[in-house]
Amino acid sequence: MTAQPALSKRAQSIGLSKIAQLVSRAAELRAQGKDVISLGFGEPDFDTPLNIREAAQKAMDEGDTRYTATGGTNTLKLAVQKKFKNDNGLDVDLDQIMVSVGAKHVLFNAFLATLDEGDEVIIPAPFWTSYPDIVKVAEGTPVFVSCGADVGFKLTPSVLEAAITPKTKWVMINSPSNPTGTVYSADEISALAEVIRKHPHVWILSDDIYEHIRFTEGKYATIAALAPDLSGRTLTMNGVSKAYAMTGWRIGFCTGPKALIKAMTAIQGQATSGPNSIAQAAAVEALEGPQDFLDESRAIFKERRDKVVGWLNECPGIKCQTPDGAFYAFPTCSDCFGKVTPDGTKIETIDDLASFLLEKHDVTIIPGTAFGAPNEFRISYAASLEILHEACNRIKSGCEQLQ
Repeated sequence: MTAQPALSKRAQSIGLSKIAQLVSRAAELRAQGKDVISLGFGEPDFDTPLNIREAAQKAMDEGDTRYTATGGTNTLKLAVQKKFKNDNGLDVDLDQIMVSVGAKHVLFNAFLATLDEGDEVIIPAPFWTSYPDIVKVAEGTPVFVSCGADVGFKLTPSVLEAAITPKTKWVMINSPSNPTGTVYSADEISALAEVIRKHPHVWILSDDIYEHIRFTEGKYATIAALAPDLSGRTLTMNGVSKAYAMTGWRIGFCTGPKALIKAMTAIQGQATSGPNSIAQAAAVEALEGPQDFLDESRAIFKERRDKVVGWLNECPGIKCQTPDGAFYAFPTCSDCFGKVTPDGTKIETIDDLASFLLEKHDVTIIPGTAFGAPNEFRISYAASLEILHEACNRIKSGCEQLQ
C-alpha cells in the first residue's frame, strides 16, 4: 500500500464526538430492525415556525440569494442589536456585532483570533463536548475544572480563582448549560465577575445559546450586563438554533469589543465569507417577528422535564436533579457501578452502562465522559412524552436487571 503524507497534529488531536459515535451505532441497530430510541442529539423536535419559513421563501422569491457582508447583513445586525438591548440590557454598536455560520463558528473565530500555542481556556466540567476540541484546533490548552452534582454543576468563585494562571486567556460560562441544564443566578454570575475582575489578562466567553429555554423566574443573567466594566473583554454568544428550532439554518451571532469582532470577521472572511443570505433573512424574522413560539415551546419543555426527572428518579441507582433550563436531564448513576448484568458483564463505568442500555434495551443515552463527567449521563427530552416515557421505562428495566 502506498504511503500517504501525515495528517497535521491538529487533526490528530481531535476526533469524532462520542455523541456522534453512539448515534451512529444506534442507526446501525435500527438498520438491523431493532426499535432503538435515541435521546442523543440536542435539537428541538419542533418545526421552525411558519412565519420564519415564509420569510425565507420571500427572500428567495425577491432574489436575496447573493453574497452578504462577511460579518452579516446590516438588517440582521440591526435585529441582533435590538435583541441585545431588549433582552439583555446591552447597548452595542453595529461594529460590535458579528453573525456567523452557527454559534459554534463564533467559538472558532474567537479562539483563532486570540489563542496562541499554550494559551489556556478554563472550561467548567461538565461542558459541551465541542469546547475542548475547538480550543485544540486553535492550538490552545483546555483546562478543565470539576463542577460536580454536589455544587449543582456550577463553577464557584474559589474553584475559578484556583484555576487562573498567567497563561489563562479565556473563561467559559454557559448558562443554561449543555449538558446539565444548569442556570446561573445574577448573584452567582456577579461572584464570578469579582474573581475575573482581578485578572485583566482574561477574556470571558458567555455562551447564552439556551437563553430562552429557561424555567426560572426573573431576568436572564449574562455577565456583560451584570459587570459592564468587564464588557471590554467579554464576548457574548447567542443564536437562533435552539430557541426558534432553527438548528439546520446555521445562524449564530455575538457581541464583543470592536477590535475582537474585527479580527474575528477577518478570520471568517477567509473561511466561509458571509453566512447564508436566506438563513439570515429568516433569522431577522425570528428575532423581530411574533415571539409566541418561545412561550409555547418553553411550556412544553417544562412539562417534559418534570415528567422525565420523575421517571428517571424511579430507576434503581439513578438520581436526577431538576434542571432549570435547556432540554437535557443529567442524572448521576454511580450507584450502578460495580453491579453485574444478566449475562455477567460488570458495569464499571458510565460507558459500560450506556453500552448495556443500547445493546440490550434499545435506548441511547450519552455517557458523561463525553462532557467531562464520569458519573453522569445526558438525555435530551426534545421528544414526545410518549417516546420519553418508553425510553425511561427501558432505562428503568435495564437498571432493575443489574445485581
